[in-house]
Amino acid sequence: MNELRRSWHAFLETYESQRPELYRYCRNLTRSPWDAEDLAQDTLARAFVTLAQMGHDPPNPRAWLFRVASNLWIDRKRRERERPDERVSEQAGETADPRATREAAGTLLGELSPQERAAVVLKDVFDLSLEETAEALSTTVGAVKAALHRAREKLVEPAAEERAPPRPAVLDAFCAAFNAGDLDRLTTLLLDTSSVEVVGATTQYGREAAKRTVLWGMLFGVKHLAKGEGLEPRFVQGAKDAPPRVEARAHRDGWVLLHWYAHDDGEAVRAVTRIEPDAGGEHVAHVANYFFNPDLVAEVCAELGVPSRTNGYRWFLPKG
Repeated sequence: MNELRRSWHAFLETYESQRPELYRYCRNLTRSPWDAEDLAQDTLARAFVTLAQMGHDPPNPRAWLFRVASNLWIDRKRRERERPDERVSEQAGETADPRATREAAGTLLGELSPQERAAVVLKDVFDLSLEETAEALSTTVGAVKAALHRAREKLVEPAAEERAPPRPAVLDAFCAAFNAGDLDRLTTLLLDTSSVEVVGATTQYGREAAKRTVLWGMLFGVKHLAKGEGLEPRFVQGAKDAPPRVEARAHRDGWVLLHWYAHDDGEAVRAVTRIEPDAGGEHVAHVANYFFNPDLVAEVCAELGVPSRTNGYRWFLPKG
């Protein structure tokens, strides 16, 4: 297990320089920061396994990661087409998002097939050549040209209105417990079957495991952050040893918690959290904390008009 963990850490260190571009590519494909982060995480996991099977490093790491992401996303869209109810629901959610017009060089890609959308993003947004685009999509130059031709005939500007979602009651209870620094009260909001994750770093199942690790870190980990412990010094950025606070804000098709941290020059958001309530709305079924996801945190904060700071991508210190 330790050897596997070291291999995973080494892989993440090697490909860290590609993370911003990978997120941006996934973002243009999915048109959602949350879906983009999920796809980027899945891409890294698939790339790690694939690289072990290849036995050698790819000559063009960026194009190779784009290829892995493209295959995952196209496969996902194909599966969704086999479930029409989910596809209709997804399309409705995309149409309700007024920010879609600015992605993929300001065009709406929602009406394109997965292959067409990927081709447009790779060629027009990332300026890959026809040959590089074909390699990333595991196809031919002729097929890429045909996909681009079809795609550009379909591109239109959408007219959309933002709809405010209802606010889950358990969100207020979670915020109150968190801002009071009450770990026990926070834990009681979880189900025995709840999962709590720091996305890309760890997932804990059940109340007690979540309490000992993730929830404790969310509440009290700031004392280590302020000392520069467990985080690269360049990311401390004047953080103060003061309890963080959370604030619920509506974002796109749901609600997020903004984690505000005190710094020498004022407060800034260093993490965001999404909470999934249970069917009754009184308890938490799943918590996803985005702390080591700087691209997503920066985008969400920019959309909400609040300042943010980065923690980098690593939950482990680099070698040396």
